[in-house]
Amino acid sequence: MKRMPIVWKRLVKGGETCTRCGNTRHELEAAVAKLAASLRPLGNEPVLETQAIDEESFKTNPSESNRVWIAGKPIEDWLNANVGMSRCCSVCGDSDCRTLEVGGRIYETIPEEQFIKAGLMAGSQIMAPASSRDSNVMLHQPESRAVCTGPPRAKGGSCS
Repeated sequence: MKRMPIVWKRLVKGGETCTRCGNTRHELEAAVAKLAASLRPLGNEPVLETQAIDEESFKTNPSESNRVWIAGKPIEDWLNANVGMSRCCSVCGDSDCRTLEVGGRIYETIPEEQFIKAGLMAGSQIMAPASSRDSNVMLHQPESRAVCTGPPRAKGGSCS
């Protein structure tokens, strides 16, 4: 089984995280379970790793909280999304926290379907041979077939 890492970072302060990150975690866990079922027949296994960001790191760069990488690429790259910020709550204090804009919709909590979409794209690239990802290489050359004209051979037809 080929492992497909999914890394999620979020602020953890006093053992707590904010509602936005907590909800994203639930969405992500549900998506990973569905991705596992979808990608298993292809030989891929999504593996979720959660990483905590301490308060000092968060204050330096709050956009790192609630950030997700799938197969080594940020989710925003898979989804052709934009990253934004909006006021958060509780653990985050008065800081603005990460949002994701996909197709004109802004998400504070990243929904399961966006994780699934990005995960399926990543999974398809993991299973494809390197040469087919980088160019339009024909993976299978069809067998050449004989072309027959006229009546069957027994009655005088010919095949080439």
